Amino acid sequence: MTTDLPPLPPLSDEAEQNYQPAGQSIVEMLAEEHRQITRLSAELAVEAASASPSRRKQVADVVTAVVSRHLAAEEQYLLPAVRRHLPDGDDLASRELAEDGAIRQMLQTLQTVPPEDEKFQELALEVDQQLRRHKHTADRRIHMRLAQAATDEELIRLGNRAAIAEEAATTRPHPGAPSTPPWNRLTDPLLGAADKLRDALTGRSTYPEQL
Repeated sequence: MTTDLPPLPPLSDEAEQNYQPAGQSIVEMLAEEHRQITRLSAELAVEAASASPSRRKQVADVVTAVVSRHLAAEEQYLLPAVRRHLPDGDDLASRELAEDGAIRQMLQTLQTVPPEDEKFQELALEVDQQLRRHKHTADRRIHMRLAQAATDEELIRLGNRAAIAEEAATTRPHPGAPSTPPWNRLTDPLLGAADKLRDALTGRSTYPEQL
């Protein structure tokens, strides 16, 4: 037997005006991730030159997984907001998508090169440089401007959705997969589920705390 619950009382005009959803804004969330990613990519560059092959592979796997989840969140929710709110948003988003594709291609190559190969060290340095450029572009041309153009409420809602998207996102690069809505919001969870199964079967590290 079910009982209908009474409706919640309406908010006062002042309370409704001051209401903020719980969570972190997408700008704050992604800025934190950029700092984490550049720390990890710097570690990868160092480990590629001095660590054992198994350690190099482990750090590369974590960098690849963290960046793959991060790019999925940006492409599903940040870049559409950039297109919507910034006057040059279409050009900015298109350039970011092109750079994302280059990053994924580089990470895919890194996953196929043996960690004891000299090419691995070269790729690790290139990945570090590319990810630092990615952070610099976002810091200088996107985050601050979007924070001024969108409401706090919208930024927090986008942050909540981006966090959920990351949980379901891929942990490996898929350069040929859709990178814009609505298709990436459908395909990313499917590819992510397959990636997570492979990770579990192979014992692959995908989070920084596993290092």
